[in-house]
Amino acid sequence: MRQNVTKLPDAASDIAHYFSKVSAPTQQETLGQIVGEILRSGKNLNRKAICTKLLHRLEAASSQEEERHYQTLIGMLFER
Repeated sequence: MRQNVTKLPDAASDIAHYFSKVSAPTQQETLGQIVGEILRSGKNLNRKAICTKLLHRLEAASSQEEERHYQTLIGMLFER
């Protein structure tokens, strides 16, 4: 008698595989989140407010990739 044995997925590897597919937010997504936060807080939307939010996120960054992302956005604020 033959039994069909299916391998149960390994939960840890499935979770790791799922998160490896998650990509970092784009520059537009990050700026959109920041603009939304500023507007919801009732503050004026200006370059200084955006830069302040980006600097706070840069300080809290957990990886070099994240730091580079925020540094790039800060640099964009000062380009002419």
